[in-house]
Amino acid sequence: MTGVRRVWWSQAVSWPPGSVAPVADGLFDEGLFGAEVADKAERALADNAPLPVRMRPRTLDEVVGQDHLLGPGAPLRRLVEGAAPASILLYGPPGTGKTTLATLVSQATGRRFVALSALSSGVKEVRAVIQEARHRLGRSGESTVLFIDEVHRFSKTQQDALLGAVEDRVVLLVAATTENPFFSVVSPLLSRSLVLQLHSLTDEAVRALVDRSVAEERGLGGRLRLTEDAAEHLVRLASGDARRALTALEAAAEAAESTGAEVIDLSTVEATVDKAAVRYDRDGDQHFDVTSAFIKSIRGSDVDAALHYLARMVEAGEDPRFIARRLVVHASEDVGMADPTALGVAVAAAQAVALIGMPEGRIALAQATIHLATAPKSNAVITAVDAALHDVRSGAAGPVPAHLRDGHYSGAKKLGNATGYRYPHDVAEGVLAQQYPPDAVVGKDYYQPTSRGAERALAERMPRLRRVIRDESPRRG
Repeated sequence: MTGVRRVWWSQAVSWPPGSVAPVADGLFDEGLFGAEVADKAERALADNAPLPVRMRPRTLDEVVGQDHLLGPGAPLRRLVEGAAPASILLYGPPGTGKTTLATLVSQATGRRFVALSALSSGVKEVRAVIQEARHRLGRSGESTVLFIDEVHRFSKTQQDALLGAVEDRVVLLVAATTENPFFSVVSPLLSRSLVLQLHSLTDEAVRALVDRSVAEERGLGGRLRLTEDAAEHLVRLASGDARRALTALEAAAEAAESTGAEVIDLSTVEATVDKAAVRYDRDGDQHFDVTSAFIKSIRGSDVDAALHYLARMVEAGEDPRFIARRLVVHASEDVGMADPTALGVAVAAAQAVALIGMPEGRIALAQATIHLATAPKSNAVITAVDAALHDVRSGAAGPVPAHLRDGHYSGAKKLGNATGYRYPHDVAEGVLAQQYPPDAVVGKDYYQPTSRGAERALAERMPRLRRVIRDESPRRG
């Protein structure tokens, strides 16, 4: 920064009404408080800040992961290095470095950093920041980086308030979101920004951060040793989230020190943090991705994968009625007549969920999932009905044959309706020759049973039925 000292300031600071203050990880100019207060704030940060904040990368070289965005010549690297100014939307899971990268962008020469949270800021605060940024740009040429966390929580009106300043580069917008921006950010703001997707950190990247935090002075300073199995457990708990890994490490370190131990072992970590995070959002892309994986795992007969995705949905609080509906659809779409009992099992699971609710409903959902995943598969039902629909929509319909029309009204016989209809139960076999479809689709075979499961018998039976109904002589091989 040019002529500006930057400090991290406590969230406990009170702000006058109408003033604009960065929230959460707010950064402030020293001139607001004076050097003595700023120094105290820095010392307080060093002593009291959570481990994930203390270990936040200070340079690009300390950033782990996101190589696809930080390679030589990549847009984000150029932005962090002070070149190619452009507003960006950082989209990715929690704990992947969005706030860190925004902070590094702000450190490029001649930029002021202001942070807002969509959870606590509105149009008034946004406009105040833009007005101040416009004045600074005009007076001293100093540009402003506006960091907005959780930008998907801004309303359309709040997002629209940013458009002019972003387009004119009055502010350099760095917005972060865990939601797919193509679902949650207005199109004009998307078109004015680079959308950069961050990925969950690899296990290797999380492990590197954990090891660094144990060793470095701003972390645990080497005063505790982390066992290998404890480190591996922390990595598993993290699920690609660096913040979660370091938060768990700090809690385990405090637990170990409270007993006078010098080692953080597996039992200490397990006693401190007992479950991993479940990444799932009921309204965004995780909802659709996990649901898709759930159905495709059942279709692929991988019962274990299907149960995994079911567990993720259940644990994340997905509506069990939604899960049950997907199972009912799948029972006909991908199992069908290969196992005619599958639909009954799925419907029963849906009824059970409605009757008993959760958490017990998970058992019925699991039973239906196992039944469908292990059942023989056939898509002949959906293929058949879609083929019939295609013909109908294409105009291949025509009048119902006269002998099949309703004859239960006065005058029907005078019109020739229901005359000549042959009743199948009058013959021993229960099947006889008679035209059922309209002329336009005579001879069409919509249903093509497979040789899997219960459809194997149907695959043998269907040709015989069609020959009798259509009055065709048996084919000779």
